[in-house]
Amino acid sequence: MAHLLLVLPTEWSRMNMKPVVSCRMFKREASFVKRPSFPDSNASRFTFHERCGVVLLVVFACTGLVACERTPDQAPEAKKAVVADRPGVLHLTSEELARTAIEVAPVVRGQLREPREFTATVQPNQNELAEVTTLIRGRVVKVYVDVGQDVKKDALLAMLHSTDLGVAEGAYLKAAAKLHEAELAYERARDLYGQKVVSLAELQRREAAMKTARAESREMQNRLELFGAPRHEIERLDREQTIKADVPVRAPFDGRVIMRNITRGEVVETEQKLFTVADLSDLWVVGNVPEKDVQFIRKDQKVDVIVSAYPHAIVPGTITYIGDVLDPATRTMRLRVTVLNPNRLLKPEMFAIVRVYAALSPDGLTLPLAAVQNGPTGKIVFVQRGTNDFEVRTVKLGDEQGEVVTVLEGVTVGEQVVTKGSFVLKSEMERHKIEPAL
Repeated sequence: MAHLLLVLPTEWSRMNMKPVVSCRMFKREASFVKRPSFPDSNASRFTFHERCGVVLLVVFACTGLVACERTPDQAPEAKKAVVADRPGVLHLTSEELARTAIEVAPVVRGQLREPREFTATVQPNQNELAEVTTLIRGRVVKVYVDVGQDVKKDALLAMLHSTDLGVAEGAYLKAAAKLHEAELAYERARDLYGQKVVSLAELQRREAAMKTARAESREMQNRLELFGAPRHEIERLDREQTIKADVPVRAPFDGRVIMRNITRGEVVETEQKLFTVADLSDLWVVGNVPEKDVQFIRKDQKVDVIVSAYPHAIVPGTITYIGDVLDPATRTMRLRVTVLNPNRLLKPEMFAIVRVYAALSPDGLTLPLAAVQNGPTGKIVFVQRGTNDFEVRTVKLGDEQGEVVTVLEGVTVGEQVVTKGSFVLKSEMERHKIEPAL
């Protein structure tokens, strides 16, 4: 091996070319290159082949020079990594942070109410429900309403013909006639007693007979009233003195017919339920509360009712009754909620859920639900650790309420968690295979 020293010829200097800096290269000396000597300026010039050889050597020397003089600082700058030095922390450069819309929210304490849910059924308001029956045995002549029909108070539901009512009206007319006769006899006896024609005993006897007839007439009138005859019907009977054995069946109040158990020509008894009329403008939701949740229930408490028919609708209600005794078989307490039903969307016997919110928990931690992402081993959040650093944290969550969720483990109060932009950070975490911090 030998040192190769290259010197440009004199004629190259005449071409305004700069001298080339020498480079030490351990290389075998080429056999075809002669080491020229320059005794004076008039030395003989190189041959054509010698010149070509020198040019090639110069090219090789320049290439080696560039390679030898290149330093690591001149290498292309590698792309900066997004992984911070600390494990479980994601680092964003200023440019990346500017391109990513990041919003944070603090972990707070005691801003979530814990809901309790109980199964229930929708039932008519028993205070606005009437089982329509007849007070006297009779045969159905005509039915005027059907199930689902709205009726007003005293509206005619059906007409019965009752033989028993005809007998009672006849007895009333007889009692009224006897009373009239007794009253006339007493008046006549009183006049005669004044003229000393009859004795005092006769006057008293006629007076007693009149009072007896009056009592019998009052008894027959009461009997008609017990059979359901209204006052105006008795007045008509007194006025017209004619028997009408028709028994009208009328609505007790404004409502809707929700049950009909009567047909034309049928003979009905007094214990038979002919119609059920209910005012469905407000309903009851009746449920059962487990013994462990009785502590969260109080009267006049506002609750939410969710029915299976409308799962996305929440009906507000008020607790109007709490049972005083638990069912020994199921260990539950009866609960009654009153809800308004102006549009008649709720129907009796619908399945429902009563949602009761417990008191605020002063020690519970909450954070926005938008900050939670699905991680490799569970739920994760990104906790801001400076302007550009975000720590990936595994958390244990509790109940949700709207846009807020309780957190049981993983964060502390006051820490800033990423809400908007958390999905972008999750993508970067997965791309760089960052493991969440425990």
